[in-house]
Amino acid sequence: MTQLVTLQQNLRSALGEDIRLKESLGEVTIEVTAADYLSVITTLRDHPTLSFESCIDLCGVDYSTYGDGSYEGPRFAVVLHLLSYAHNWRLRVRAFTADDDLPIIPSALDVWAGVNWYEREAFDFYGIVFEGHPDLRRILTDYGFIGHPFRKDFPLTGNVEMRYDPEQKRVIYQPVTIEPREITPRVIREESYGNGR
Repeated sequence: MTQLVTLQQNLRSALGEDIRLKESLGEVTIEVTAADYLSVITTLRDHPTLSFESCIDLCGVDYSTYGDGSYEGPRFAVVLHLLSYAHNWRLRVRAFTADDDLPIIPSALDVWAGVNWYEREAFDFYGIVFEGHPDLRRILTDYGFIGHPFRKDFPLTGNVEMRYDPEQKRVIYQPVTIEPREITPRVIREESYGNGR
């Protein structure tokens, strides 16, 4: 029996036969609801046949334009990548938030202390609120930043730009001065192109 088959059997045994489980490209992913998220990840860490001691990554995802707009599911998800040292296997957990306007999910900080800054980054970039996080504030954008730059509806040029003003001797914020343009590749060929001249 292969390691992936054993992992899938252990997942079904610990979490129930109705767990949403997918295998693709040699990796296993389970999908859980926001309501079941905390109990599932606690079981993944504590159950002896699973023993996912480490969360090696946590990120947010915005599915609003997924599948060229044909996707009709929830907009925001949190994705965790787990590692079991004891069993030498990995698992991906995807949990969709219930509300697209205010994406909220419980914090995994009490399960894996190392997700602290990962959750802050997902909050900063996607606006996903991790309920119960003790210090949920921006981590990579400026404190006065408005919006969440990794959301698909955030403008590519942003809303404001900052620059150093030598007269005021400080950093100032101003509206974006980048002119919108159509990005169309141009191919310029000369008559002698490809003739070795």
